Formats: sequence, structure tokens, C-alpha cells
Amino acid sequence: MHLSDFKKYLSLEKHYSAHTSDSYLRDLEQFQELLKTHEVSLDEANYSMVRQWMSELMDSGISSRSINRKMSSLKAYYKFLRAQGHTEKNIMTLHKSLKTSTKVQVPFSQKEVGELLNQPYDKTSFVAVRDRAIIELLYVTGMRRAELISLDINAVEVSQGRIKVLGKRNKERIIPLLEHTQTILLDYLSLRDELSGESNRFFITESGNSIYPSLVYRTVTSYLKQVSLKVKVSPHVLRHTFATHLLDKGADLNAVKELLGHSSLASTQVYTHTSMQALKNIHSKAHPRNK
Repeated sequence: MHLSDFKKYLSLEKHYSAHTSDSYLRDLEQFQELLKTHEVSLDEANYSMVRQWMSELMDSGISSRSINRKMSSLKAYYKFLRAQGHTEKNIMTLHKSLKTSTKVQVPFSQKEVGELLNQPYDKTSFVAVRDRAIIELLYVTGMRRAELISLDINAVEVSQGRIKVLGKRNKERIIPLLEHTQTILLDYLSLRDELSGESNRFFITESGNSIYPSLVYRTVTSYLKQVSLKVKVSPHVLRHTFATHLLDKGADLNAVKELLGHSSLASTQVYTHTSMQALKNIHSKAHPRNK
């Protein structure tokens, strides 16, 4: 019963997406399977059992990052139980996350993105124009893949040159559109209007249904692999590239934070680590040894 209550809590009070809530529940159900060997319920578990689960996960080759995510699910659940008065203590209070190696994502260069966006495409084909609009919007706005998929058609105000994006925890932000982007979106909308379907999503399939994660991933990878040899190619790398290129051009960190929809500046500062060109320019101009 507590699991169903917890799911409602994640959805109604924490405003987590259905995908995130389901991930939390899956982690708890996995831990529940281990607890069957101890003949105890989730509410009766202790921290030594959590440690046992962690050991089993590590032995099976699960990464430290993934294990930390599962532990976050446990922490949230036991914090919920205590807050609701179902238990007197949170068994995860003293838990410390495993150390993880920081993976530096290399953004695409401005040259690569330029080649990408200058590629010709069939402007009479709905799929070709839609896919081109997806690439354009991901790079020009820096939005997340999930935000792109859930984008409502009324949220894209092309004539006003802006787009309303609903981010994590239902936090809305407004991102301006470039004139070139507006033109591409208008091309897409003219073809979209010819299709039958009742989806209110901005991006749809040929059958009129909302697009889905794997479609966006395939679109991005097929486009980017034509201009780059990078192994890591994904929608998130385009978001990473968006932030890095803005910072390279001298954009204010707080402004980039707002555009990305980050809740804290610490999340945005990750992108300053790869914005080396901006650092080189500042160093070159400011250092007295450079004549």
C-alpha cells in the first residue's frame, strides 16, 4: 500500500514525470526482491540489507552512477515513510554515495554544427522537414529530449519568436527563437496541417501521433554522424553543445542557466569546463605577457 501512496506523492507533490516515478518504483521493486530472502518487507528493512544489495549490484557490473541512482530512490522512499509517520527512522540517513568518475562530454564544434545545419533536405517531404526542425530546435533552444517530445503546439509561438517549454517539475520557461528557426518551423507547420490526427503535440509522426524518444534519438544520430566522427552522439550532446557555444560567445552564466531550465547554477557550471575557447580568449586578451 505504501508504494502506491509513494507513487502518488511523487506525481502530485513532487511533480515528477511518469517516467521518473516509474523508475523510482522499479528500483524499489528490485530491492523488494532481495528482501524476500530475509522475509521482511520494504518498511522493515535495515541498512545492512541495503549494503548487501549494493554489493550484489557492484558484483553484477552495474556502474557506480546507476547504483547511486537506485540509492536515491531508496532515500526518497524512506524519507517519505518517516514523514508520513510509518517509521521512526530513515535507514538511509547516513548513506554516502559511491564515488563516480566525471565523464567530460565533448560538444560538437561550431564548424560541425554549421555543416550539419547547412545540409540540403527535401522541403516537400514531411519527415525530412520535421527531422530538420527537430535538429534545429534542439540546438537553438537547448531543450531536453523529453521537453521536445511533450511540446504542445500552442506553446510554439512562431510569429512572436518564442517558445514556452515545460521543464522538470512543471517549471515553465520561455526561450526566444531565431529568425531562421522561425522559417523552418513555419515550413514544418504548413506540412503538419495537411496531416490528419488529433495530437496536440507540436512534433508528430506521419500517422498523426506524438513522436517518441527513440525516433528523436535516431533522427539526431543519423544527422550528426554525417558531419562528425564522435562516438558519443545523442540529443543531450546537442544540448551540451548549445550551452558551450553560448558560453564561448561570452553569454552570461545565469542567462544560460535560465535558458537550460536548471534549478541551480551548479548544474550549469558543468558546461564551463568544456568552454575552453572562451577561457583562451579571456586569457589571451587579459594576460599582460601576451603582446
